[in-house]
Amino acid sequence: MPASYAHPEVLVDTAWLNDHLRDGTVRIVEVSEDTSLYGQGHIPGAVHFDWKAQLQDTVTRDWINKEQLEALLGAHGIGNDTTIILYGDKNNWFATYTYWLLSLYGVDRARILNGGRAKWIAEGRTMTAEVPSHPHATFRAKNPDASIRALRDHVMARVRNAATAFVDVRSPQEFTGELIAMPAYPQEGAQRGGHIPGAQNIPWGLNVRDDGTFKSPEELRQLYEARGVTPNKEVIAYCRIGERSSLTWFTLTKLLGYPTVRNYDGSWTEWGSLVGAPIEQP
Repeated sequence: MPASYAHPEVLVDTAWLNDHLRDGTVRIVEVSEDTSLYGQGHIPGAVHFDWKAQLQDTVTRDWINKEQLEALLGAHGIGNDTTIILYGDKNNWFATYTYWLLSLYGVDRARILNGGRAKWIAEGRTMTAEVPSHPHATFRAKNPDASIRALRDHVMARVRNAATAFVDVRSPQEFTGELIAMPAYPQEGAQRGGHIPGAQNIPWGLNVRDDGTFKSPEELRQLYEARGVTPNKEVIAYCRIGERSSLTWFTLTKLLGYPTVRNYDGSWTEWGSLVGAPIEQP
């Protein structure tokens, strides 16, 4: 019998969602890297979170705080009993980014649409341009869970620690220092290229199949354990701003059940510009 994910309930498939489009206990949320896609068409009933304008603080380089998150969810009719279905473009990388943020504040009824926006469209399912509205709800979040987030000083203290596995989920060219950002994102670069000493380069896209759905538990376990990223270690995942690494955090935490995984959302835009930070290059 094939192995199952550690927490299979965190994923829903397109057929399930299609059957629950009019379920009042469910709120569908699109969070795409390309924020213009929602206006071009979205899953019926889906609301839109603009990750730049709504999920990030407009003054400090940080996430919105607990009260701001409560206000955002409440404005879209999301209460503590609502099941939130997240989906987006590019294999759900910003959907898992949002899932990680919700987890940070103790939101435990969030799910990911396996395959995301692309799979829904590929199957010829209904899209709409209609923007829904919902009665205001009250949501109560928890204080931030520091155990799933790595800040700069925590990362610095774990470099070259055998009990910690760093996973650099960027492209091989970013890992080696040939590039300091993906070609389409020059504004999100850093002063220096390379990677955190000892990090394993396991690009985020290796977690999913061609159709955007997650690979099997066996495939995922082999992918990480073959590189020494094992459940007995603290794992710290990073990319350039923490969005691609959130998908790796989701994979390790929710699908494989690793007990101690942190997303370093400062990632390379911070580390690559930090005075005194150790950087490796081949």
